[in-house]
Amino acid sequence: MKTRNYVIIGLSLFFIMFASGFFFVVDQTKQVIVLQFGEPRAVHQTPGLKFKLPFIQNVVYYDSRVLNLDPAQEEVILRDQKRIVVDSIVRYMIKDPLKFFQTTRTELALNDRLGRIVNSSVRGVIAQYQLNDLLSDDRDKIMAEIFENVREDQDNFGIEIVDLRLKRTELTPEVQSNVFDRMRTEREREANLLRAEGQEISQKVKATADREKIEIIAEAEKQANILKGEGEASRNKILNDAFAQDPEFFEFIRSMEAYSDTFKDGSTTMVISPDSDFFEYFENAEGSKD
Repeated sequence: MKTRNYVIIGLSLFFIMFASGFFFVVDQTKQVIVLQFGEPRAVHQTPGLKFKLPFIQNVVYYDSRVLNLDPAQEEVILRDQKRIVVDSIVRYMIKDPLKFFQTTRTELALNDRLGRIVNSSVRGVIAQYQLNDLLSDDRDKIMAEIFENVREDQDNFGIEIVDLRLKRTELTPEVQSNVFDRMRTEREREANLLRAEGQEISQKVKATADREKIEIIAEAEKQANILKGEGEASRNKILNDAFAQDPEFFEFIRSMEAYSDTFKDGSTTMVISPDSDFFEYFENAEGSKD
């Protein structure tokens, strides 16, 4: 009984191994070429269980998804003679596995050939523009031109170019140093110009302010002198009117003011004759000269 079971298991394994030589599975992310002695015999681009002849046929799998190609960075001389380093990336799909197999066979071989085509197109297109064009809105037009140039060769490889981008566009270290030096010099020149203009404006403002200050002070002094003169004239008129009404009383008041101004600090010493006119009101309690 055990021997029979072993025989059944062995026959089953043999059948499975034998049958596996007739069938293979195509995954959703793959597409297959069936080769017979190295020559293509069938192409399968739909997923499922597929048939092949055992021992004399084999299969080659290709990815049906979007693939990336990252060519080597390229140094390009622009129209304004500036050197830049361009790093691009390409996304593509294998649309015709048979054509792909006949022209490149492997993705590695395609990357090498297509990478050279991409770099050649990048050099040919970008060399027609200046650095400022790559930094302006013309960048999209430049990218579209490179993309269309590369797409012209896609049918030769059985692929479809889905997208092409410039990952990086940088100046070479030598050019960067020169550009930064020129930018620094230009900014310093602009700063010096603005500083000089600012100083000129400052001097004008200060001169205007000084002139207005002098004019305002002169006008104020003029008005002050006018008012002072008018005030002294009014004072003299009042004094004259008062003196005319009672000259003796006016002289008495003036003498009292003189006494107050002379002896207000209490430490004044005078050497003067007692019969001087200065003391005429000291000799009369009634406040008269006689």
